[in-house]
Amino acid sequence: MKPLFSKTALDQAADQVYARMLPTPQLNWPLISARLGTETWVKHENHTPIGAFKVRGGIVYLNDLASRGPCKGIITATRGNHGQSIPFGAAPHGIPVTVYVPKGNSAEKNAAMKGWGADLRVFGDDFEAARQEAMRIGAEQDLHPIAPFHELLVRGVGTYALEFFTAQPDLDVVYAPIGMGSGLCGLITVRDLLGLKTEIVGVVSDRADAYAQSVTAGKIISTKTANTFADGMACRIPMQDPLDIIAKGVSHLVRVTDDQIADAMRHYYTDTHNIAESAGAAALAAALSEKTALAGKKTGLILSGGNVDKDWFQTVLAGKTPKV
Repeated sequence: MKPLFSKTALDQAADQVYARMLPTPQLNWPLISARLGTETWVKHENHTPIGAFKVRGGIVYLNDLASRGPCKGIITATRGNHGQSIPFGAAPHGIPVTVYVPKGNSAEKNAAMKGWGADLRVFGDDFEAARQEAMRIGAEQDLHPIAPFHELLVRGVGTYALEFFTAQPDLDVVYAPIGMGSGLCGLITVRDLLGLKTEIVGVVSDRADAYAQSVTAGKIISTKTANTFADGMACRIPMQDPLDIIAKGVSHLVRVTDDQIADAMRHYYTDTHNIAESAGAAALAAALSEKTALAGKKTGLILSGGNVDKDWFQTVLAGKTPKV
């Protein structure tokens, strides 16, 4: 499969990203390594300006959009981190951003989106309903729609993979969560551009496993619900482009439970004193479920974000799993 973008385009994206933020660290935490029984490196995308990897894609996408002339406004839908990245990227260009979220969305992520300048609107019971309404309103009002997956978004977020693989080119395996697929596809594309043999494992929630079902079936399989507290992984209708890349680029997919994710969030806090949101902890949860197979392998974990509401995090630290 032809890569989504070239190494030159990736390097140019990195220059744009670093004009707005510093690279994030990749750290070898001894207690995490001991817990997995092998040398383990964590890529800390919870250390970006919005606390998640998505910011990189917003920067690159909006720079490109602004370079093509005036834009009346942007509209998109999200469960949170994408909805922060777009207004963050749009701010230097003065482009208005409307963001749709579903009912019951993270209160603190909603506040952060508004803080970055988004006009926040609530619609529907899940992401897909919010997305469909956003696209309808966008067409009605002639606003520029931004889908959750686009080559420019993947190119931007792929800069985290460039940092990780440049710093640790001999990783044997890397675990990464799947929401709509941009982060994992960036990881796969950059791995291939650099000519590395690193095994990549995708992670889904067992309560939102549409991508896993779709990879197995070889076609898009949607689920009726995506009721997981890992809101960044709550996908019930995959997109074809990321599905194609994921199906060919991962060694396998792992399903994790909400209880396993909550355990991993606690481990990150006790072992590193970092806050990982639910999707951000999923890679560690998956690696722990395959601990025996990782013996002797240099392992990478993508901590994709740290944006978790206080009430949920208090529940997790109390030894419980939040209910949705």
